[in-house]
Amino acid sequence: MGAGGHGGEDGGGDAARPWTPVDPVGDLLADLRVHGTFYCRSEATAPWGVEMPALAGCMAFHVVTRGSVVLEVDGEQRTLGVGDLALVPHGRGHLLRSAPGAPVAGRADLLPQQQLGEHYSVLRLDGGGAPAAMVCGVVEPARPGAAPLLDLLPPVLVVDGRDPRRTGWLPLLLQVLTDEAAEDRPGAEAVVTRLADVVVLQAVRTWLDTAATGPGWLRALRDPQVGQAVALLHREPGTAWTLTRLAREARMSRSSFAARFTELAGEPVMHHLARWRMHLATVALGQGARVGELAGRLGYESEAAFSRAYKRIVGVPPTAAGEAARPPGGH
Repeated sequence: MGAGGHGGEDGGGDAARPWTPVDPVGDLLADLRVHGTFYCRSEATAPWGVEMPALAGCMAFHVVTRGSVVLEVDGEQRTLGVGDLALVPHGRGHLLRSAPGAPVAGRADLLPQQQLGEHYSVLRLDGGGAPAAMVCGVVEPARPGAAPLLDLLPPVLVVDGRDPRRTGWLPLLLQVLTDEAAEDRPGAEAVVTRLADVVVLQAVRTWLDTAATGPGWLRALRDPQVGQAVALLHREPGTAWTLTRLAREARMSRSSFAARFTELAGEPVMHHLARWRMHLATVALGQGARVGELAGRLGYESEAAFSRAYKRIVGVPPTAAGEAARPPGGH
């Protein structure tokens, strides 16, 4: 493990880098870019219901702009009001209804609708009763780098868009998205696509600020002692980290640090280090980095050692992962 970093075994690293910002969550959020598969403005009168199909690797979002909507994911129901945002992040199929048990007209992508663009439409369902409206979207993460963060999200994430104390400027963003979707102006699809990118980002960010994350590296990151070592590990993945060295950064004994990290993160710290390195490698490979360059940057003695570790953890050789990770157009 040859690539060195700042902060030697003498524990003097803190003084050498007091000005360096520590924001591993921000680094992951920077990778959370999406591209749209489908956007829809839905207008309905009760009773009504529609099925959103399961789409592997995609996320669905729904913003209620009028009335109320019952969202059902894996048998659990949530009632959404005007201004609320629901994000279903793991590709799960789900139902949207005017009320529990309301009849379902069919799959959203198969129902007749007015096409406003290649990936943008208006869906109308007429039951004759109380009106409701939504802006809905199905989006796909454009970069693999956000996977460690997205994996931690709950099956459904609901944000109360009417409470500015919890959501900051999200209510304003949702209002702009709603207005744009309602006016059918030229270029609406392009604008809604870009707004959706920010909506998803802000929804995840709000969840990070307000919700318990459960087991995972985010819990370790937030721990007053363990978090110092996690931040350094994330910022300097190429350093020749050992359990002893990380414990010293956390100002804990080796055994206490190891037990505390495993309790918080659900895995040993050295396992997390290896997975974090491969996460960074996957992102870099998608951006055209060379395997040999990554080996040195991430602390491996040789390209062969890095390639073996990558295949063991990710399941495919780094060369194959690089091709798969590159977005359309090579950007």
